[in-house]
Amino acid sequence: MTLKPAILCMALLGLTACESPVGGPPPSERYDISAQRRAEIPERMLGAVNRLRETAGLGPLVLDPALSRAAMAHSKDMSRQNRPWHFGSDGSSPLDRVAAAGYGGAFLGEDISETYETDLKTVAIWAADPGSRAVLLNPAATRMGVGFFQERTGKLWWTLVTGKM
Repeated sequence: MTLKPAILCMALLGLTACESPVGGPPPSERYDISAQRRAEIPERMLGAVNRLRETAGLGPLVLDPALSRAAMAHSKDMSRQNRPWHFGSDGSSPLDRVAAAGYGGAFLGEDISETYETDLKTVAIWAADPGSRAVLLNPAATRMGVGFFQERTGKLWWTLVTGKM
């Protein structure tokens, strides 16, 4: 009796799936956000973005609490939706979230990510993507907000919002 190639392939895929870690990377590779890291992340990401902007001949951004509130809310909401996209579960746009967070300036852009990568690796990935890089290097931007949410599996949801006053 011979097995058809498709059936054999499906059986092998099923077996390899059983051997894969479920729910994220192995504990040795996990980037867990401790209380200390939680406090450091916004400044670390701001520093990485500002180094990129300096290299491009642009002025630095400053962290804005209202933009960070909007970014944090969106990171948590993306986790609840289990998808990285720019619209909230309530249909809100980035403009809506920034206004709801009390930001008095103009919204300019938003970068998002669903990943297991660190904060600095996430900024590097955004910097390598033309659309995300344009948000980071918008010459009109003067403000930045950062938000993140980590699930129990280690998966991270990142949001970076830029604006100007």
